[in-house]
Amino acid sequence: MGTKEILEGYDKGNISITTVCSHSSLQIFNGARKEGFHTTGIAIRSPPRFYDAFPLGRPDEFFVIDDYKKMNKYAPRLREKNAIVIPHGSFVEYMGTKNFEKLELPIFGNRDVLEWESDRDKEREWLEGAGLEMPTVIEDPRDITKPVIVKYHGAKGGKGFFIAKNYDDFKKKIEKGKPYIIQEFMVGTRYYIHYFYSPISKDGYRVGKGTLQVMSVDRRDETNIDEAHRLGSISELEDMGIKPTFVVTGNIPIVMRESLLQKVFDMGERVIKKSYELFGGMIGPFCLETVVTEELKFKVFEISARIVAGTNVYMSGSPYADLIQPGLSTGQRIAQEIKMAIEKDKLEEVIT
Repeated sequence: MGTKEILEGYDKGNISITTVCSHSSLQIFNGARKEGFHTTGIAIRSPPRFYDAFPLGRPDEFFVIDDYKKMNKYAPRLREKNAIVIPHGSFVEYMGTKNFEKLELPIFGNRDVLEWESDRDKEREWLEGAGLEMPTVIEDPRDITKPVIVKYHGAKGGKGFFIAKNYDDFKKKIEKGKPYIIQEFMVGTRYYIHYFYSPISKDGYRVGKGTLQVMSVDRRDETNIDEAHRLGSISELEDMGIKPTFVVTGNIPIVMRESLLQKVFDMGERVIKKSYELFGGMIGPFCLETVVTEELKFKVFEISARIVAGTNVYMSGSPYADLIQPGLSTGQRIAQEIKMAIEKDKLEEVIT
């Protein structure tokens, strides 16, 4: 069943903003509520109790299922609720990329982006094709002569990363049979830049037929790499039996020096324009994960093509979003886009 066919049967005056109860769902439900939408939270087995503690972030109703990977079994019931799905990192991970791509529900954004985001080779083709500078890739692990970071394909939230100092170190740590990429370990400041692209808005920083916004910036608190340095160097840690890891446990707000903002918009614009060449465009929130060097150059090591958890720091606005609309969150901005698309009869332009 195609998206156009699904939407033809929808009551667009009674849309329910729907997502999995995890990741950034409190912000998504809160933002939808501010824009007057009904909300539906998808949960496994039973609704999470902690939502009762946050009435402004609690969905209007819970939709309980037994297996995320079998979501399509429940799609007809969700279509009856006029559900529009908001993807986030946990939602896609729980379902699996292939299952999510086949979900028979209208999804905010372009679901074709998942193929380009989840495959590290395609991701590099996209970002380098957009003219962004990325970390050098080491094709042969025997060529490792300085610290590198090894990432397994599909690794999310920092899990599945490790540092290797040389080939012998790599051989000790690598898990056989798992596809990976080896990148130079970049020294600098990590900035995770949260953007929003609207293909239907005409007011603001114009890119293509729409507008690009910078919503906020964060950096991630990672265990145990962000605290273990207190005990010594990486080599000393490993000698003590402590393996440095990069699992994200939280997020920290960041404000960049203002002189970097034009570079930030240039990067976002390039990524959007290339996305239209490759797969028909990217819609809504996305995040460029960067390192800024002491020469004030950006190197982009990854893209997340949906709302990221770092935006949760800014549920009541950010130093950047406040200059667009006071108190604006990325969750509310998503709801605004859907609302504007309905009012302009352009819902098919932001939904796939």
